[in-house]
Amino acid sequence: SEGAIWQSGGGLAADAQGNIYALMANGTFDGTLDGNGFPVNHDYGNAFVKVSTSGGSLQVVDYFDMFNTMNESSGDIDLGSGGAMLLPNLTNSSGNVVSLAVGAGKDGNIYVVNRNNMGKFNASSNNVYQEIIGAVPNGVWGVPAYFNGTVFFCDVNNTLKSFAISNAQLSASPVQTSASFTYPGVLPSVSANGTANGIVWAIENSSPAVLHAFLASNLTQELYNSNQAAGGRDQFGTGNKFVTPMIADGKVFAATTN
Repeated sequence: SEGAIWQSGGGLAADAQGNIYALMANGTFDGTLDGNGFPVNHDYGNAFVKVSTSGGSLQVVDYFDMFNTMNESSGDIDLGSGGAMLLPNLTNSSGNVVSLAVGAGKDGNIYVVNRNNMGKFNASSNNVYQEIIGAVPNGVWGVPAYFNGTVFFCDVNNTLKSFAISNAQLSASPVQTSASFTYPGVLPSVSANGTANGIVWAIENSSPAVLHAFLASNLTQELYNSNQAAGGRDQFGTGNKFVTPMIADGKVFAATTN
């Protein structure tokens, strides 16, 4: 029963080999596994899945699901509110290149999976590349952003956070904005000139809505927000959920409710 891909409006992720990655909503997960570690009835509720498109057909070829997935699904504390994001290839402390993906949902944890060995399911522990427990404590409704070795997440009614990557591991101690963002938090976007002049754009779901610009290398520095201009010149009406700033041709676009 149940199970969906919704990701708070965020799109699916895909790699150069044509594999698709998604976070599944709460629903049936088969606790009984086949000899290869896959659910016997192919039910992947609340899982981080990798779907192959090889041969023109869709098939789950790897996945990760947490040890308490049944409890999370029954409590509507699922991964499906968040979306998967692929990271560029990284080098770990042993000098090995790893291909990773990252995602977070309602349970407040950030999960980092190895795309070539995602961890599958174990009833007693999470066999996952990295898990940062409580990193986004109020839950994530949206897809993170990446820029220049840093991942950006925001949980509901909380701050926008940057997690620096070192030796292919996300830091457990993020830098964060002073501003806090109401439901659904922030779906961040990044503008930059190559690896320079990085700006993280975030829309606050308030009345009026607010477009914020933060220095990507230090989120404590706000560069601009749309409430600053005199006479409400830059205001664009009441906010809405799941609005992602779009950057093109030197402009930032914000969807409005009307």
